[in-house]
Amino acid sequence: MASDLKSKERLPNLIDEIVETYTSVATINQLGHCPLPRYEDISSALDDLTDVLYPGYRRHEGLHLGNVTYHVGNLVDRLHDKLSVQIARALQHEARVERGLDPCDDQADHVARARELALEFLQRIPDVRRLLATDVRAAYDGDPASKNLDEVILCYPGLEAVTVYRLAHELHRLNVPFIPRMMTEWAHKQTGIDIHPGAQIGPHFFIDHGTGVVVGETCRIGNYVKLYQGVTLGALSFPTDANGKLIRNMKRHPTIEDRVVIYANATILGGKTVIGHDSVIGSSVWLTRSVQPNTTVMMEKPKLRMHGGSEASLEASAD
Repeated sequence: MASDLKSKERLPNLIDEIVETYTSVATINQLGHCPLPRYEDISSALDDLTDVLYPGYRRHEGLHLGNVTYHVGNLVDRLHDKLSVQIARALQHEARVERGLDPCDDQADHVARARELALEFLQRIPDVRRLLATDVRAAYDGDPASKNLDEVILCYPGLEAVTVYRLAHELHRLNVPFIPRMMTEWAHKQTGIDIHPGAQIGPHFFIDHGTGVVVGETCRIGNYVKLYQGVTLGALSFPTDANGKLIRNMKRHPTIEDRVVIYANATILGGKTVIGHDSVIGSSVWLTRSVQPNTTVMMEKPKLRMHGGSEASLEASAD
């Protein structure tokens, strides 16, 4: 007990040392009167949005056309309040960090703008549902293991990631800072699928299995595209300016045209790289240049080397 008290006596000095770093290493703490958007509220909003998009599948049972209007009304009203608060926080952060302004000077303007942006976003939900219906159908049509559309909605991580991406992309189009990236990174953590909200993805999009898929910010993906696990649509390099700083806001990621299939662990890099329509990219392919339409790209058949066993079994395995 005495030794425990002696240890406790050392804590005040330790606390002072930690707090001192909040000044000397101020780039990784957020102190003051302008709080950031809350991850808990963003994930809660995603739960509510999923209920609106796919009513009757998860949290609430017993819904029918007679009571769904009341149910959705409650959700949408709550979402408008919740999103307004979080968007206002994001706008305040942008004013302070990106533009060097005092966010408290325009706090009322941030709140009013946030309410308007939240409404504009919610008004896009019907179109998002129509788009997601094509993604659900693409998953069902593209996976012979799928028994029905309900299984896709309940079980497929690819659809979950695409659902969050579709929502985040609309906020990105509205120039809402911070929150779209929080949404897609939440989905990344849940599914292992990393889709930047700035990517442009057409309807009937399907990610099969999904773990390890990366879709970069400036990707353009057409209609009826199918990706398998481990696919990377990334940047070839990161150009810098005369001061050695990264040049942002330029196309760094590839364009994938309509009806392309990209198999597991393929890597396609570069903003000038275009995969022509109706092409197939095989597993483990590494591409940094464009491919003409109707092209199949695959690795040469590798040779297996085995040790042990009979000569016959080695020959059979080589065949």
